[in-house]
Amino acid sequence: MSKPYSRQTLVDYCLRALGAPVIEINVDDDQLGDRLDEALQFYQEYHSDAVIKRFRKYQLTAADITNQYITIPDTYLTISRVLPFNSNTGGTGDFNIEYQMMLNDMYDLAKPGSSMLNYSMTQQHLALIDHMFDGKDQTTRFNRHISRLYIETRWGTDLKENDIIVFEGYEAIVPKTSNHADTYGSGTDVAAPTEATSTKVYNDMFLKKYLTALIKRQWGVNIKKFDGMQLPGGVTMNGQQIYDEANEEILKIEEEVQLKYEMPPAFYVG
Repeated sequence: MSKPYSRQTLVDYCLRALGAPVIEINVDDDQLGDRLDEALQFYQEYHSDAVIKRFRKYQLTAADITNQYITIPDTYLTISRVLPFNSNTGGTGDFNIEYQMMLNDMYDLAKPGSSMLNYSMTQQHLALIDHMFDGKDQTTRFNRHISRLYIETRWGTDLKENDIIVFEGYEAIVPKTSNHADTYGSGTDVAAPTEATSTKVYNDMFLKKYLTALIKRQWGVNIKKFDGMQLPGGVTMNGQQIYDEANEEILKIEEEVQLKYEMPPAFYVG
């Protein structure tokens, strides 16, 4: 059997892992689509393989200046910083202090026996000046549920229409919909960079294991009300046992991914 490459083939894989088609899995197609969306959401929020660090260039519009915020694509989970668009070390291009230091000192630094200590300390001092006087580190506010990036600056003065800024953030890898017809959910493509739409996500080992457990729990929920009912041949249904087993598996998988695969929190040290 080929590797899962789409929503439908991933769900079919999980159903086979639960015993289909030998055993009938009593879960509706809409429920399968919901559990797949739930598995993808957990995967994107907690698994380090589900996000990619990206720098994105953006040109400001008149609406951005009026609103005093930038609308960010829904695929971004967090924005860590905005690269500097202002510097208090003076000048730009050939007149920038850092550039002049590099131009005048690099030849001396390349000589045998030269010390980097003075150059390094001067660079740190300049960075401190920029930080103290609103230079290199722009204060930002971002919440992915409203998809707006607020930058604490003088809109219309420091930032003007047609200015270009670059922001750094972590973007969720959105699995691209295959050309094959999908049954489970809409599978609508999300506008995102090419490298962030790989169908390889559907073959992720964690995602397959987690979705199988979610479908198993849904199966247990659906048939719990028939507990004790005797089928032809003397077989008795036990939905509660299926539910309990699946719930235990889910808790174990979620604990494992948070211990082994979750990205460390961004601590601020100061």
